[in-house]
Amino acid sequence: MHTPADSHRPQGNTAACGPGVSPTRVPRERAGAARELLLRDGAVTLTGHANTSDALVVAAAQVIGHRLREVYPHRVRTSHDGGAVHLHADSFDLVVDIGGVPHRRRHPDEDHVLVQCVRPALRGGDSFALDAYAFVDALAATDPALHTFLHGSDVDLYGAWADLRGLPARPRVGRHVEFTRTGRRVVRRTDGAVPLHRDPDTDHIRTQLARLNDAVHGVEPSLPRFRLDEGDILVLDNYRCWHGRDGHTGERTVRILTARSADAG
Repeated sequence: MHTPADSHRPQGNTAACGPGVSPTRVPRERAGAARELLLRDGAVTLTGHANTSDALVVAAAQVIGHRLREVYPHRVRTSHDGGAVHLHADSFDLVVDIGGVPHRRRHPDEDHVLVQCVRPALRGGDSFALDAYAFVDALAATDPALHTFLHGSDVDLYGAWADLRGLPARPRVGRHVEFTRTGRRVVRRTDGAVPLHRDPDTDHIRTQLARLNDAVHGVEPSLPRFRLDEGDILVLDNYRCWHGRDGHTGERTVRILTARSADAG
């Protein structure tokens, strides 16, 4: 495989920086290379696309290829002098009624997320990403109790957001680490997770959720930073990589598109 362009940028590799991920920058003409890097590292940055919402759909088709099954409505996020966004995996369960017909706007098992930089911040706003597989595997030695919780305890994945219109009335039950029917490992990370109603282990689950937050926030300063230029598209394996960004000064705008492939749950 040829070395991708933009070699002056940090090259994508998780081995050199532990669980941290520095996505390789690849020009849009080299979709095959981008696909291989996404499989290898869990993240890749596409360069050279037009700064348009259409480009996100094109990029999804390029990188996911014939395995692409569904894309969800793109959304625009603008922040002014924004604070840091902690590591997370995109996940939401949102179905709306349009003219009496249910339409899914987000899916709990979306396995790809694409983020396009529309307008970079004046200062700050650098991105960071983490290989959640490596992070969770390391817990087996460094924090066995948290490792066991992530694999063995059911939670309500969106219970903290229950008052938002459009969310299902019934709890969405799952574990932080699960496997799809096709064998893919899913490592979830959402601020919406709460104990199930009247769960006898409620106190324990709350304690472990707080410990997970502390562990995630604690690793963030050590992760390599990378900056998205105008038009760049960050593509992430949403089952494997968590992402976040630093606080920033001025206005920063991104477009986000989530998608499901044939390998999704």
